[in-house]
Amino acid sequence: MTPPALDSRFVLGMRVDATTYEDAAARILDWARRAESRYVCVATVNNVMEAHHSPEFRSIMDAADLVTPDGMPLVWGLRLLGHRSASRVYGPDLTPVVLDMAEREAIPVAFYGASPGVLDRLIASVRDRFPNLGIAYAWSPPFRPLSAEEDITVVQAINSSGARILFIGMSTPKQDRWMASHKGRVQAVMLGVGAAFDFLAGVKPQAPRWMMAAGFEWLFRLATEPRRLWRRYLRQNPRFMVLFAMQLLHLRRFPS
Repeated sequence: MTPPALDSRFVLGMRVDATTYEDAAARILDWARRAESRYVCVATVNNVMEAHHSPEFRSIMDAADLVTPDGMPLVWGLRLLGHRSASRVYGPDLTPVVLDMAEREAIPVAFYGASPGVLDRLIASVRDRFPNLGIAYAWSPPFRPLSAEEDITVVQAINSSGARILFIGMSTPKQDRWMASHKGRVQAVMLGVGAAFDFLAGVKPQAPRWMMAAGFEWLFRLATEPRRLWRRYLRQNPRFMVLFAMQLLHLRRFPS
């Protein structure tokens, strides 16, 4: 059965879809059964701010087949924009939901991203948790842009593996640009889950659930990776709050 049309809102000009884990996974599996080339972005404030500054990146996000509200600020944004029942669809939680459905339906999957050590631990964890899942391909790309020839080789390897769902474990906006540039070339549903590889491999700690629900996950991650994340959280988050407040004020003044 074809899933219903998405109910979306625009947060600072970037589309965010009101979905759930069950709805998102059903869409991904439906596309995978048809061997369609699609891409799914799990969006945080970082995606929104990148899109706010870059029309090119905003077009990439808006062209995605599904944009889930990965962070609580986007869930609250959807609710304030009229979708009262909006809920979070978090990459590290969406991944096992999709893997479980893929295992039950014998749909092969693949993994692309992370360091070799992290990828090995991720694959071991996934095999332990989903012993009947078909893992058709896994590769840790170098931390540099691939040459055109290397990229062609990667695409051919993914397609020849028979994988129908490709999990991408890179950072934003790198993973979103990668997926957009490979739509129509990679014959699989590409799902950009970012730090999910690190969390599911057990190499980085996740915030307690109460912090996630309260919207303080960013504080936990900042405390665990201050040098890498301080610029994103201490600069982007306050600017997002101000700009989104301005969006709400504008909508109140000009409802149409």
